[in-house]
Amino acid sequence: MTDIASGWTEAAALVVREQTLITVKADEVRARLPFAMLGLDVDNDSAFINETLVNFCADRAIELTRSRAYKKNDQAWIEQKNGSVVRRLVGYGRLEGEASAAVLDELHRKARLYVNFFLPCFKLKSKTRHGSKVTKKYERPVTPYERLLASKGLTEVQDEALRAVFATLDPVQLLSEIRVIQHRLTQLEVSNGNAKVDPPEQEVSKFVASLSTSWKAGEVRPTHRKPNAGPRPWRTRVDPFEQTWPMIEQWLNDESDANAKQIFARLQQIDPAIPANQLRTLQRRVREWRTAIARRLVLGAFDNAAPENKEKVIS
Repeated sequence: MTDIASGWTEAAALVVREQTLITVKADEVRARLPFAMLGLDVDNDSAFINETLVNFCADRAIELTRSRAYKKNDQAWIEQKNGSVVRRLVGYGRLEGEASAAVLDELHRKARLYVNFFLPCFKLKSKTRHGSKVTKKYERPVTPYERLLASKGLTEVQDEALRAVFATLDPVQLLSEIRVIQHRLTQLEVSNGNAKVDPPEQEVSKFVASLSTSWKAGEVRPTHRKPNAGPRPWRTRVDPFEQTWPMIEQWLNDESDANAKQIFARLQQIDPAIPANQLRTLQRRVREWRTAIARRLVLGAFDNAAPENKEKVIS
């Protein structure tokens, strides 16, 4: 959920996308908002457009509206937070089950304080068009917390409560706790694969000391896209040319100018049952075989060369 006026953002985790669970989470978010929820604008998902949510909003005097069909810009405010907040914090790993949902919900509860109280965000001030050129001007970036206080839309009680919460927060402590929860979340990813994530520092003092050098390691978020671990050492499918490859390799040695399509035609003459869609696989195998032969010839000649000849080749 995102408040358009201030940019205040709230997120919650659901085990499944179900209308009753959505009303429960909406009530939780509504209770921790620093202002009253007057309206709720949703997209056209069936989890939102249903009688359960209509009754929920009617009972709490919340105006319920929805975006227009096939008008994707109606949801631009919330969609931009999917990238700048949710994906940046959670990453792209696949999460399943109640345990993952509980950790994800814990991450959102910590992140809401860091995002809303300490992360400045831009707000569009004006937009003018001159022919095909569009000029945009933005307001000075401020945090949603600062924008709320400046709006004068809060009651005196809400204003004091919001300032009291801010006085108890430490951004470094919050960031350290977020890193710990992110690490726990990566351990629950279904698609974590072979990626190894080093556990973060538990003590805030050590976490602060590591900030000056952590940039050297690149991306430090545990939930960031995992680096490629290299090619898989196993096959996911049976090799269709495992039995015939020695014969194919002999043909390639005897006829160096033969291409994979000609080799495949010869194979089909021997065994007409070979499906035609395996030609692409054979072309890839032949290309890899010829690449290996070329590398062996070039690198083998280089390895056997005298030291002075190596220097000439390098230069």
